[in-house]
Amino acid sequence: MKEQFSCTILQSEALTKYLLETSAYPREHEQLKELRRASVEKYQHMSVMNVPADEGQFISMLLKLMNAKKTIEVGVFTGYSLLVTALALPNDGKVIAIDPDREAYETGLPFIEKAGVAHKIEFFDSDAMTTINKLLDNFKQFDWIGGRGTFDFAFVDADKENYIKYHELLLKLVKVGGIIAYDNTLWAGTVALVEEDLSQEWLEQIGANRVYLKKLNTFLASDSRIELAQLSIGDGLSLCRRLK
Repeated sequence: MKEQFSCTILQSEALTKYLLETSAYPREHEQLKELRRASVEKYQHMSVMNVPADEGQFISMLLKLMNAKKTIEVGVFTGYSLLVTALALPNDGKVIAIDPDREAYETGLPFIEKAGVAHKIEFFDSDAMTTINKLLDNFKQFDWIGGRGTFDFAFVDADKENYIKYHELLLKLVKVGGIIAYDNTLWAGTVALVEEDLSQEWLEQIGANRVYLKKLNTFLASDSRIELAQLSIGDGLSLCRRLK
């Protein structure tokens, strides 16, 4: 099966291929490999919605360095980053996963179960706003989870137009010192380009999300409630450490 190298900020396909094949794929968990390949087989070009293997390894190391125990994931797709997270958490860790597309989640579920980490995941097939607000309101269905200021880490890879709204909610859900991570914040490098530099085809494919992400990047840069690091890994990953 031909590997996919398109979901990256790196402009050199050869360098991306080198990075993945030299250091990422050799250390990739076997069930992550299987999940990634199943996603490509079923969803073809849409499989790039999953994070690439090198970004997954970074998230895994970050969670371990943080000693994270409770996390939330907004946007799951087939669950590559979800499995990365579940593997990185301790045996009694928990990840709350939210996505309205249960079918896509169930594509990756057999590999999550095979990896022996399904017990760490609580999946909600819901829109994220509804579930996050219920967590914040200590809705009795979620009493066992815990709400405001109790999560160590949040990963957001969902509808870009709502990233800033998610940010406001997740700042209440994540504890002081916790991290919120936003995926795709460099959007194939197009956030740095003016419209005249983009073809009509590109504008039709990525125009709206490019605008949303540019607004997010500007917003995060001026948000005094967080410490910010924007990384050129994958398609751009912004880390926000809650300060207050």
